[in-house]
Amino acid sequence: MFLKEFYSRSNPAIQVTAEQASRFAKEIAGDFNPLHDPDSRRFCVPGDLLFALVLEKYGLSTDMHFTFSNMVGHGINLIFPEQDSNTVDIHDDKSNTYLKVDHDGENTTDKRQVENFIRNYVAFSGLNFPHVLVPLMAEQNTMINTNRPLVIYESMSFKLHHLNFTDHQIVPADNTLEVNGRRGEAHLHFDVLTDDGQVGHGFKKILISGIKEYDHDIIHTFTENYLAHKHAYQQQIPESVSS
Repeated sequence: MFLKEFYSRSNPAIQVTAEQASRFAKEIAGDFNPLHDPDSRRFCVPGDLLFALVLEKYGLSTDMHFTFSNMVGHGINLIFPEQDSNTVDIHDDKSNTYLKVDHDGENTTDKRQVENFIRNYVAFSGLNFPHVLVPLMAEQNTMINTNRPLVIYESMSFKLHHLNFTDHQIVPADNTLEVNGRRGEAHLHFDVLTDDGQVGHGFKKILISGIKEYDHDIIHTFTENYLAHKHAYQQQIPESVSS
């Protein structure tokens, strides 16, 4: 599968370098969160890459829930255990758990279907900032600390009616942002659509720290710089990598 260039294997562990994680975030997910920059002091592997590795290993199930409990740093030895129940803990060689996966229902390991679902979901996920989060924050008169932005995955779930599809779209649905002091929780909902109609739905929960009072000029400048950096980087990506 296309993911092989974004990790290395040293049985029984998988390692992701900061460079591999950053390339996946930018080139596959279109996610330019500074936390995924290799030189970031708070660098972490994107949750969408962990999500993708889970589907590569265990396949796509009709009912899946992902809970992220720790941030994965550079070169950590990640263990994806053999599946013996409906709950899987992704941990390191020191037994620290980073991701818990609950799954149920029908399952497929068809490579084309799994890859399509990965690509479509992470492309949707990578658009959350600024296209979804900035309008939500403006409604609440809040914004991230643009000097030290901290926007991280907390969990993600989806339910599919069936797996009798290959081509599909993942589109945004209702979104909410709850603010409590300097912290916020965003619930970003999505639908899974085919030519025959809706075949599933889900949501992604994001935690936001360091929330400040909304300042249009500051967040506008930050957003413009973010999008300009994204555009410049994507102009350099070979078409074969991103598609």
